[in-house]
Amino acid sequence: MLVALVTAAVVGLTSGVASPLQKGLDDVVAIGAVAEVRDGGAVWRGTSGVAELGSSRKVPVAGRFRIGSITKTFVATVVLQLVAEKRIRLEDSVERWLPGVVPNGANITVRQLLNHTSGLYDFKETLPMPPSAEFYALRYRTWTAPEQIERALANPPVFDKPGSQYDYSNTNYLLIGEIIEKVTGRTYAEEIERRLIRPLGLHGTSLPGTSPYIKGPHAHGYIPKDGGQLDFTEMNPTLFGASGDMISTTRDLNRFFAALLGGQLLPARLLDAMKTPGTADGKYGLGLAWHDTSCKVRVYGNDGDALAYQAYSFSTEDTRRQVTVAVTPHLPDNPDKSVDAFVDQAICR
Repeated sequence: MLVALVTAAVVGLTSGVASPLQKGLDDVVAIGAVAEVRDGGAVWRGTSGVAELGSSRKVPVAGRFRIGSITKTFVATVVLQLVAEKRIRLEDSVERWLPGVVPNGANITVRQLLNHTSGLYDFKETLPMPPSAEFYALRYRTWTAPEQIERALANPPVFDKPGSQYDYSNTNYLLIGEIIEKVTGRTYAEEIERRLIRPLGLHGTSLPGTSPYIKGPHAHGYIPKDGGQLDFTEMNPTLFGASGDMISTTRDLNRFFAALLGGQLLPARLLDAMKTPGTADGKYGLGLAWHDTSCKVRVYGNDGDALAYQAYSFSTEDTRRQVTVAVTPHLPDNPDKSVDAFVDQAICR
């Protein structure tokens, strides 16, 4: 039986507030979890569970983790900065920047890649997944964006008219990564580093390239195998590429979203565009998602699934209240509902 061990650091929030937050984090279905909640100048940081199965080591409160699709918000921010610099337009076609790469690319725009209305098949659906033996054998394989894109585009689009429907596809962001390199002459990773990570002082955030390691303090992540849990902390993140390869911390993600939603990174018109859904009544704009909490307060941000890690980072529009949670889930149990409850608790206090 897994015994939950808890550590928390409280800065500026009273113990009366901190205690319910700790209980809420303890209720998250996971092997381990770490969170940072911000309310104005007050900060609460807490952890729950263990950093490694079979040990009593606590989850590090400043630990790093794979952020999965929250990477997309960083990538989209870079593209919108390039739009602000008039180096690219949201209505540019994919064919304009990547000639001959995408069938019907002349009718698919950069905007449609960013908001998942391109209709392009998701490369993730072409990959082996657990419990396939092939999946485990590919753990350290290096993938390239062109080969992942080619795998995806060997399949027909999921709908015929770009812009008419929403269908989440990681292929879109592999293409965006390639477009960033065409526009700037630098990789998407280099652009994120120079435009976002360094200026914002995100010291725990990195783009690992082909390195399978999470450098610095971190909890171990696991995936199911043979009825048990396989330590999958090490893996080649080129599997995700520009769609989800980044590593970060709760502090850094809160800092990034505060800067983004606070208007420090984009002109107001482009931040508004980021918050505009690609389809009527949608909840995903240009690399940014949102939902309404139980108290009817809307929060903006993103979440990400990186196999052995799941991350969630949301902020009120005025950035006064923020919550970031990272989980090492006990798969196949899904922590989404328990994390949603914790986010509601953090925002609706």
